Amino acid sequence: MSLPARVATLIVAFLAVAALTGFVVVHYLLASTGPPVEDFTAHVTPDTGASVDVVMQEAPQTTVTTDPDWVTYFILSPQTRQWVHTTNFAVPAGSRINMTIFGYDGCTPLRNPLWGKVTGTTGNVIFVDGKRVSVLNSWAECSVGHTFAVPTLGINVPVASPTSFAANSSLCSTSPCTPNNPHTVVKFSFVTPRTSGTFFWQCKIPCGLGYLDGNGGPMQTIGYMTGTMEVVG
Repeated sequence: MSLPARVATLIVAFLAVAALTGFVVVHYLLASTGPPVEDFTAHVTPDTGASVDVVMQEAPQTTVTTDPDWVTYFILSPQTRQWVHTTNFAVPAGSRINMTIFGYDGCTPLRNPLWGKVTGTTGNVIFVDGKRVSVLNSWAECSVGHTFAVPTLGINVPVASPTSFAANSSLCSTSPCTPNNPHTVVKFSFVTPRTSGTFFWQCKIPCGLGYLDGNGGPMQTIGYMTGTMEVVG
C-alpha cells in the first residue's frame, strides 16, 4: 500500500473513532432531552446541615419506556411521591442526605471486591434491612445487586440484593417495582459539599449484557445506571 493510501486509511479510521466518541458523548451524556432532575432543595436552606430524604429503587428492567428493556434506577419524586424514571437529582449544599434504596434486582458478583466496601457514608456504614454493614462480600454469598457510587466524593455503596434462591427466581417483572416484590432496603447518609457543583454517580457492576465487558448500554446511559447529583448552594 502506498504512503498516500496508508495516510488516507488512518484518516478514515481516526474520523470513524471520533464520530463514535462524539455519538457516545452526545447521546449518552449530554442529551438535552434527557431525564428530568428531581429537586430536593425546596424549603431547605443550603449550608445549614439540614436533613434531606432521597428515595430510589433499582429495578431489573425498564417497562415504562420504549427504550431497551435495561436494568435501571428510579427516583421517588418529593413533589408527587410517584416513581420517576430518572437518575438526576438536586440537593442542597452542606446538607445531610439520608438515602434509601430499594434493591429489587438479583445478585451479581462484583468484578472487584473493593466495590463491596462501604466508603464515604456517615460512619462508612450502611444499614441493610436494619442491619449495620460495612462490607458486602458478593463472592461469599449472594448479596449485591448493584452499587451507588460518587467517585469524586469517595462514596461507594454496595446495594444489597435479595439473597434467597426463591427471591432471585421471582424478581419484579414490571417497573417500577412494588413492596410486594422481593427486595432489600438499604439506608445510609452522607454530607454534601458546601459549594455548588454537579457530580456524576454510577453503578460499578458491569450490567450491560451484550456489551464489551458489560460496560455499555445502561451502564453508560443517564437515566438508567448512571446519573447526576446537582449540589445547589
